[in-house]
Amino acid sequence: MSSEKIQRLLEPSDVSAAHQFALEYLNSSFAHIDDLHEIDKVLLQTKARSSELQRQLSASQQSIDSLITKTRVAALANLDTARGLAEDRESIENEMTYLSHELVSSLSPSKSEASPTLLEDIETMHRILKELESVRAYVAVIERTLTLSEGAVAQSRGTPSPLSKSSTSEYNRLSAFVSDVVQTCDSVQDIGSVDQSLHLVTFVRRIRDKTWLDIKGIFSAKLTSALEKLQWPMPVDYPTASANDRKSFESAFRDLILLQEIGENIEGSTNQTEMGFQGLYPLETLAHAISLRFKYHFDTERETNRLDKPEWYLSHIMNVAHDHRPFMDDVIQRLLLGTKYQRVNAWQTYITLLIPILERKLRRTVPTLLSHPALLAHTVYQALIFDSNMRELGYEFVASAEAKKTEEKGGVSSVILCQKEWFDAWLEGEKKFAEDQYLEIISSSDAWHIVDDDSNDSDEHKFSRSIAELKATNSARRIKALVEQVTDRYSPLPSFAHRTRFLIHVQLPILEQYYSRISSSLDAFETLSSALVRAVPGALGVEGAKTDSRKLTEGVEGSQRLCKALLSARYVESAMQRWGEEEFFLELWTEINHRAALRTRAEMHPSLPNSADHQSSKSDAPECTIFEELITQYTKLASRAEDMLVSQVCGETEAALKPHFVAITTPKDGSDAQHAHDSIAVA
Repeated sequence: MSSEKIQRLLEPSDVSAAHQFALEYLNSSFAHIDDLHEIDKVLLQTKARSSELQRQLSASQQSIDSLITKTRVAALANLDTARGLAEDRESIENEMTYLSHELVSSLSPSKSEASPTLLEDIETMHRILKELESVRAYVAVIERTLTLSEGAVAQSRGTPSPLSKSSTSEYNRLSAFVSDVVQTCDSVQDIGSVDQSLHLVTFVRRIRDKTWLDIKGIFSAKLTSALEKLQWPMPVDYPTASANDRKSFESAFRDLILLQEIGENIEGSTNQTEMGFQGLYPLETLAHAISLRFKYHFDTERETNRLDKPEWYLSHIMNVAHDHRPFMDDVIQRLLLGTKYQRVNAWQTYITLLIPILERKLRRTVPTLLSHPALLAHTVYQALIFDSNMRELGYEFVASAEAKKTEEKGGVSSVILCQKEWFDAWLEGEKKFAEDQYLEIISSSDAWHIVDDDSNDSDEHKFSRSIAELKATNSARRIKALVEQVTDRYSPLPSFAHRTRFLIHVQLPILEQYYSRISSSLDAFETLSSALVRAVPGALGVEGAKTDSRKLTEGVEGSQRLCKALLSARYVESAMQRWGEEEFFLELWTEINHRAALRTRAEMHPSLPNSADHQSSKSDAPECTIFEELITQYTKLASRAEDMLVSQVCGETEAALKPHFVAITTPKDGSDAQHAHDSIAVA
């Protein structure tokens, strides 16, 4: 029912319309008086109709009330529904706004702090899923590798002696699995053009290499146990050992040799190629015991670990090499016969394994010695002596890559000499020491005293006799000794480049300074003034600044000073002539002229001869010696002193004879004149 109909039904009845309807009805029904007899009937009908209408009205009223109530209830319900729908609509609008906002990508430039879209979240989760799948595959590979590794080690622990190829079957499986992984990863790298290897490849290779080291450690432990029964690392008296001990040792030794052969044969010696050949496995075990004892004595806080005593740990390794040589030559070399390594020199290989012990010690020690030049020089000298002694024993050092670059012959000394900073520090310390020694020699009160040959040792006496019976001053003899001392310091250097630097920076400056000191003394002598005393204190035996300069340059005292300069120059000149003919300097000078870098350095130094000026036309070897230029300078200096001495003697002789000449040339009478003429003639 519509609301209009309900409103129409609720409207009150129209009384006038009812009266009009009733009037019309009466007029139509009672038009004549005769019609009134039916009025009662009409009245009854009207009452009955009125009652019916009243009943219908009541029923209608009830129906209307009920309908209104239901309508109100329905309207309220619909109102609540409409409100809920309005709220839902607003919520939907908000949701739609949010969703539309979320549909914009976080990569959009218009959104600075936007979160990823649903699609992007899905893509991210998909990518993470793929990564997790890759990780799962990686973990599976690692798990498989570790399982095979544990199996290989466990198999080695239970392997009886003698060793066979089947004893490493588990390791063979591990090696094959690692090779498959490497091959697969390499194919992936080729597709992706990746330069660096995958971490997985590096990891599985490390596991394989560590497994092999663990296997080797198991058999090395058996050899170590057998060695302890032979009192290793003490010198081994093998013939006096019991038969069981010898058998146990030889069995463990052969097992390690067989293990090394098996390792080198597995897949083309994969593990050896990548890990590098470190020597024979049994000899590594022998050297390990030496290394432990070395660490105990020289790498701890024991009294034997002293920075000022490098000869202690060097001598220790030297003694070990010497004491164990019979055991290596007689026993170990015999055990290598019939094996793949029968051509390997057991003693040489054993020493090669001991040398790194000293190299590690020097690398740790030298940095602390850089601030102590004396200790550094002592350490270098002892290292050079060690290398020389080892070469005398017949050991040939293996030159490292750094040593080959500097043309070194190898040795423990190359650890220091190949480090430019360390070598420069040592060279500077030696130079400072030589300069201090030179100043001490020159400043000595007896520096310019002429030495009596009878007071010298036999060697010095013979040397003096060999240079035309010339005596020398104390300073000349001490300078000669200092230069020879410097030669002894750097002559063991294996590199000619290092020898050349030592010659130029340490040795030649001593001779140059001594030359300058003598030359400046002669210059001062020629000035005939006290400048000699002030400019060159202590030169040529001057002991005081208050000495009369005329006494210094006249008479016997002046001649003595010139003789001191002459003898000093001649003595050093003769020493350099002898040095130049020695094998060490001849070899050094030959190498300097044969090598372009050394020749260029030598040509830049004024005290070294220019090889081009002294080179023979038929040979590339120069005809001069390495000291030729300095010898020439000292020769000229000595000639200058000789000329000054001759000039002084002649001048003073003429001055002394001048009164006599005047007296005898003045005629008193004829007889006197004739007598004077005869005297002059006799004179």
